[in-house]
Amino acid sequence: MLIVGLTGGIGMGKSAAAKILRRFGFPIYSADKAVHDVLKKGGAAVKPLAQVFPETVRRGAIDRKALSRAVFGQPEKLRRLEKIVHPLLRKSEQAFLQKARKDKARAAILEIPLLFETGAEKRCAITLCVTAPRATQCARVLSRKGMTPEKLKAILARQLPDAEKRRKADYVVPTGTSLEETELCLRRIFEKLDLLP
Repeated sequence: MLIVGLTGGIGMGKSAAAKILRRFGFPIYSADKAVHDVLKKGGAAVKPLAQVFPETVRRGAIDRKALSRAVFGQPEKLRRLEKIVHPLLRKSEQAFLQKARKDKARAAILEIPLLFETGAEKRCAITLCVTAPRATQCARVLSRKGMTPEKLKAILARQLPDAEKRRKADYVVPTGTSLEETELCLRRIFEKLDLLP
């Protein structure tokens, strides 16, 4: 089974690419969904995070906005957060890959926004980076509820620049024009890898 890393900056079209790959029949691991799962009521990160960031607990779950405020601009607190959450995400990723192998998937997709930043690309046979023009990226992100130019700037500061991600990736997937073009690009890549029927 081929492990494929899917990444790209915020607003670059990872979710759209993941939907297309799911339609191709590949199982998708979403790091963002895994984060939601460990922070929701009964999630594995709730108790340990509640001890470090008690102000972030709401009705038995971790409030993501409160957590974001608690670590915003504070590298030491962010490191403490990552030390708790990252091992839990690795565990869920391993369970996903185990199931994909059991289901005889030809490839499994790891959709991880900070793929290169966290060294997760080492666990992948190949990597894909989605990309769009900066103006398109900013327009997409700033249209999201609660997003501000300051928040976007802080998020981008934690991510490798788009040019760097593209340079590191095995394949670059443009998402700035149409879904059809993105799908065509992905189809060509996976046909070249001999992973499509």
